[in-house]
Amino acid sequence: MLQLANTLYVMTQGSYLHLDSDTVRVEVERDTRLRVPLLQLGGIVTFGNVLVSPALIGRCAEDGRAVTMLDYNGRFLARMVGRTGGNVLLRRAQHEALSDPEASLTIARCVVAGKLQNSRQVLLRGAREVKDDILSDSLGAAARLLGESISRARDATDADVLRGIEGAAARAYFEVFDSLIRVEREAFRMTERNRRPPLDRINALLSFCYALLLTDCTTALEGVGLDPQVGYLHTLRPGRPALALDLMEELRPAVADRLALSLINRRQLEPDDFEQRPGGAVSLTEKGRKTVVVAYQERKQEEVPHQFLGRKMPLGLVLHMQARLLARQLRGDLAGYPPYLIR
Repeated sequence: MLQLANTLYVMTQGSYLHLDSDTVRVEVERDTRLRVPLLQLGGIVTFGNVLVSPALIGRCAEDGRAVTMLDYNGRFLARMVGRTGGNVLLRRAQHEALSDPEASLTIARCVVAGKLQNSRQVLLRGAREVKDDILSDSLGAAARLLGESISRARDATDADVLRGIEGAAARAYFEVFDSLIRVEREAFRMTERNRRPPLDRINALLSFCYALLLTDCTTALEGVGLDPQVGYLHTLRPGRPALALDLMEELRPAVADRLALSLINRRQLEPDDFEQRPGGAVSLTEKGRKTVVVAYQERKQEEVPHQFLGRKMPLGLVLHMQARLLARQLRGDLAGYPPYLIR
């Protein structure tokens, strides 16, 4: 039986994490702020100027617990893990699928179809709930475009064509994304998806949520023995977790996008939870980041239906189930990869 272990996120600058028997002790200026039993942790993620003792890193590596380092704004820096686990035959099948253009394209088509269907559901739900007829019509039109894109993606016979279809659909999705925002619409206006750096509040929030989700997707893939670097939709680059990015695509709307909208529409985040930096970049404040991380952890505990498996489970376990389903497809136990779909 799978258990959903917590992730320890440490954002207080100047924190020092070290091993105290079977406990992680977090100190700030020699003052103990937190003690967490290692058995309760599935991973540790640090932001910015946070120190981790060699003994704690070694123990986490021994236990198979990853320590991930992000910069102050949530951008990935490094990931420390122990020896490679899992089935070498599974990783061999993963590499063989990459070498087979048809097998690779088949997986990529499923990933794109899942992402577009979930994005479409987000727009359709927003169109039903919004009270402005003009906004409802624009959301409905974008949803129809995504529906057409799903059909084209399923018929795509070339990986580059598939990526073009996905890119065009993503632009249409984000063009109407701020129509889903019901409060402080001017403060959270979004003209387009931008990153590195994000140039407005909603892009800053989405980028931060995506960074949290990518870390969990990487962990899920490593947990079943897959190599997060070897993907099928995202092209291979040194240091790029292509398969983790593939897995994240179908989960962005369900996990990150819905979370971002909920935080704004419920006024859990306000405009002053963001700050503008030199050069025009926008980022979350420390208070804003803590609000997002707490909400993200709570969201992962929520029970959601898994249509393919026919049962409910915590959303945080869906990532691990999808990694397992992908592994089964690569081993030949499934005819195709079934993406996670929301209602």
